[in-house]
Amino acid sequence: MPDRDYYEVLGVARDASPDAVKKAYRKLARQYHPDVNPGDKTAEKNFKEVQQAYDVLSDQEKRAMYDRYGAAGFEGMGAAGPRTSASEWSARFGDGGQQNVDFSEFFGGFGGGQGGGEGGAGLFEDLIGRMRGGKSGGGRPRQGQSVEAHLSIPFLTAVRGGQTSINVQRGDGKSESLTVKIPPGVDEGSKLRLKGQGEPGPKGAPAGDMTIILSIEPHPYFKREDRNLLVEVPLTIAEAVLGAKVEVPTLDGMKPVPIPAGASSGQKLRLKGQGVPGAGGKPDGDLFVVVKVVVPKNVDDESQRLIRQFADLNKQSPRDGLW
Repeated sequence: MPDRDYYEVLGVARDASPDAVKKAYRKLARQYHPDVNPGDKTAEKNFKEVQQAYDVLSDQEKRAMYDRYGAAGFEGMGAAGPRTSASEWSARFGDGGQQNVDFSEFFGGFGGGQGGGEGGAGLFEDLIGRMRGGKSGGGRPRQGQSVEAHLSIPFLTAVRGGQTSINVQRGDGKSESLTVKIPPGVDEGSKLRLKGQGEPGPKGAPAGDMTIILSIEPHPYFKREDRNLLVEVPLTIAEAVLGAKVEVPTLDGMKPVPIPAGASSGQKLRLKGQGVPGAGGKPDGDLFVVVKVVVPKNVDDESQRLIRQFADLNKQSPRDGLW
């Protein structure tokens, strides 16, 4: 047992959190390790004290006993944990010595005044993680590799949202079908993340994530501009000139829409709130009916005469001012 109080050895308060204890231990273990201080008996002694203190304070039950009885609570029991030498310490974190780790290579990177920096601490954690079998960042398992997949979805699924599936090929050659929830209003190139559906992590660590990149299939008559929808509606000459009420496709089915008299090709009629459903606090988009006047290809003699008469009675100059 060290003569000094364990909390004093690690330089932490008695109410220090487990993370604070671990952080202090790592800093001091790096500072006093014999590979950093070859031949320094004082450093070796300090290293052993730090190890013994951490063996107790890192264990909830041992720490509670120490807080109540002090070092006397462990006399004759060896409960303070193994009195670990420097060589045993390396073996302990290498699965009982089965992995040979050259600490001189690792600690050589702390030269040039970097021994106490955050970068050194990160490397130290990564090294200990590799020795413990694929873990890093303070003992947390290293996540498996994340992967990407591409998914083509129908136009209306992208607009309304819905549920679909994707078949993915795993690294072992097996195919798996995954369910994908599509939020309403996704755009071309939108990315969805499926947590834990990537490659498995090493030695039982969590799997990586899967990122799905969406492509949207075209629709036979709807087009999209941001959150608005456009639908082109053909009209006869009579409907365009005289006005009419025509059935127009919407997301909710066919609806009658009044066409004002004198409508021209390209004119847009707005149906408010009938576009892409709003998301994230945004309002619903609108549906624009785009007029397209269709002229008959074959006109008999009588119709031609009437059209000429109509033109004589309704003089127009549609190209005035264009050039």
